[in-house]
Amino acid sequence: MAGKVFTVAQQKGGAGKTTLVAHLAIAWMQLGRSVATVDIDPQGSLTRWQAVRAEATGGAPGFTHVQITGWRTQTEVEKLARDHDIVLIDSPPHAQTEARIAVRAASLVIAPVQPSPMDLWAVQPTLDLAAQEKRRLLLVLNRVPPRARIADELIARVRDLVNPPAVDIAESQIGNRTAYAGTLLSGLSVTEAARKTQAAAEMQALAEEILRRAT
Repeated sequence: MAGKVFTVAQQKGGAGKTTLVAHLAIAWMQLGRSVATVDIDPQGSLTRWQAVRAEATGGAPGFTHVQITGWRTQTEVEKLARDHDIVLIDSPPHAQTEARIAVRAASLVIAPVQPSPMDLWAVQPTLDLAAQEKRRLLLVLNRVPPRARIADELIARVRDLVNPPAVDIAESQIGNRTAYAGTLLSGLSVTEAARKTQAAAEMQALAEEILRRAT
């Protein structure tokens, strides 16, 4: 049975897409899943983090990683899904063709969105792309400030925009915490280097929720 394919997509840059991919990959690995990550973002940030991690772990990052160009994505993902429980794709912003290929390959599309009006408006192309490819999409509120009333307002606005059940909003939210970036600098994740923090609890909860929704 083929593994689940999750594409993290957001046409707006700076939404925290690659950070989310890295932390989710480790969280799922810690849950006992075999994980493969696919970097098709020309910036290659995920690949650079994986190289730091490989050095920090003595060449044993704990998951498979490939960096490829967009047109090879479908074939490579299908190959990886035969040998892994989860394939996680980091798709590029501002690249319609490559993003479409990555969305088409997915079992579920994950779209991080920050609690601001600009980010809410900017997520619409990603919603449209998932709808065109007939893929379910999960919005994840990212970099949410503590006690942010605007986050609640954003959820209400998003529910007005989306058309369930094709699009849903994750119950788990990711806070605006320095631990997410700080742990990546050392090639680790919050669930490894900051296990007893709220950041780790948030990411673990999101990882588990996504798996529940994908069944």
